[in-house]
Amino acid sequence: VQLQASGGGSVQAGGFLRLSCAASERTFSSGAMGWFRQIPGKEREFVAAIIWSRGSTHYANSVKGRFTISRDSAKNTVYLQMNFLKPEDTAVYYCAGREESTIVGRLFTPSSYNYWGQGTHVTVSS
Repeated sequence: VQLQASGGGSVQAGGFLRLSCAASERTFSSGAMGWFRQIPGKEREFVAAIIWSRGSTHYANSVKGRFTISRDSAKNTVYLQMNFLKPEDTAVYYCAGREESTIVGRLFTPSSYNYWGQGTHVTVSS
């Protein structure tokens, strides 16, 4: 299974971007997909996740109210709409997929995901 992430770029604070992550197969319908981000020297950080079958969503406190995760089942694609971007949102963003269902708490942990995209850079200037 391949995950192809796209949509990163450079914006000014207060701006917006939409990230996309397309899965090559319909593999995550029983599981979940998520977005994480990472800056050099730091651990990968949870951003948002969506349980595919129910469409229920979960967010890190730092992005709640600004970011929205969604999915398009027909396209096997998950999106991350990022609004009101801040300089501290600057990072490499990774999408991830998990094939099997799990408890919500495990969705926040990178090791819970089986597949990862290649990362897309987001830079927010002040």
